[in-house]
Amino acid sequence: MIKQAIILAGGLGTRLRSVVSELPKCMAPVAGKPFLHYVIAHLQKEGIQDFIFSVGYKSESIISFVKENLPHNNFQFSIEDEPLGTGGALQLAIEKSTEKNILVCNGDTLFNVHVNELSNFHEQHNSDCTLCLKPMSNFDRYGVVELGDDNLIISFKEKQFYNKGLINGGVYALNTETFLNENLPEKFSFEKDYLEKFVSERKMYGLIQDEYFIDIGIPEDYERAQEELKIETSPQHPGEPGQALSKGAGTNLKNYPNAINLKNIDKTWTLFLDRDGVINDEKHEDYIHKWEEFKFYHGVKEALKIFTEKFGKIFIVTNQRGVAKGLTKLEDLELIHKNMIEEFEYAGGRIDKIYYSIDFESDSPNRKPNPGMGLQAQKDFPEIDFSKSVMIGNTLSDMKFGRNLNIAINIFLPTTRKEVDVNDADIDLVFDDLISVAKAL
Repeated sequence: MIKQAIILAGGLGTRLRSVVSELPKCMAPVAGKPFLHYVIAHLQKEGIQDFIFSVGYKSESIISFVKENLPHNNFQFSIEDEPLGTGGALQLAIEKSTEKNILVCNGDTLFNVHVNELSNFHEQHNSDCTLCLKPMSNFDRYGVVELGDDNLIISFKEKQFYNKGLINGGVYALNTETFLNENLPEKFSFEKDYLEKFVSERKMYGLIQDEYFIDIGIPEDYERAQEELKIETSPQHPGEPGQALSKGAGTNLKNYPNAINLKNIDKTWTLFLDRDGVINDEKHEDYIHKWEEFKFYHGVKEALKIFTEKFGKIFIVTNQRGVAKGLTKLEDLELIHKNMIEEFEYAGGRIDKIYYSIDFESDSPNRKPNPGMGLQAQKDFPEIDFSKSVMIGNTLSDMKFGRNLNIAINIFLPTTRKEVDVNDADIDLVFDDLISVAKAL
């Protein structure tokens, strides 16, 4: 399975200057967020864990955005000192990868491909390069790709009007070893000087993916993206058991389902819970220092009993900086957790393990929103599948933690953070409290 992606984000955006100036094309604001946000978010949902950003023009804004929105240690930057073309930029970026096969995409195009399907197809065909192809009709902005037997690419046709055809969607699975062995020049076009030049000599395949596609390279499609990627519905409490409105991007319900059905959760799923403000009362700007101060929220024990019946594994992940500050004793923290687990078990519930970070530094890999505690849980319990996991928390840090792990569903409880904007992109569902979540299962 491909786990690393190169995002080509050095585009100048000259055709967008009339509507967006002084920004790289991928940083053009769409529905309140840089377009790059939507590209990254989709790839994370598809299981991509590491990113290499190929940047050039006004790279500072991209670098700043990525550092603020991705966890530490899972991104790198490949910086062009001068324009190298798409091929040269890709060639430079690949030097930072140690993977045999890598995903490549453009920062100004969102194509909601299924990465696992692409990865399997690419590896099964021992392909040098596999292109994701989008079926289109009545278009003249793109050329078309012709396929032969077993989806081997035969040729690339020039741009002109077509009634229908398959276009290159700008997402590739690439064998880095064979690509680097081509001894290509420092500056070249990936499309012209690699794909079109070597199509008859290398193993290049096309995988058809009829999924949502938008390229913001021209003002008309940029404006269309504003409508299709805006938040259509705010997350809210479910009207019926198991059916809660989620925030979808876009109007194509095939690609952006508006409903998350919690009834689909079974014993193959994993639950991650924050502690303070989710399970128990949270002290304002302070910590729970001793067991005597620990107070369960109403309905929490009943909720854990239901969760135990529904989920295969249940973990608590909690930041406890008070220990590093010398305000809470480690032995008191461990006693709180021991007693809490006993209370849950007595009520028919279960916690498989508690992971806590006592690190003081905000950039500690083990401190939320960084994913260290979740990754340690998966190391301890290899059966954990983040794509079949739920994170429940009461802060945006909890939601970012879930997103950084590619967790399927982030549930926000506004117990102590009433000021949080529930339209935040990292929040999928909102419930009043833990028992409300449990009753929706």
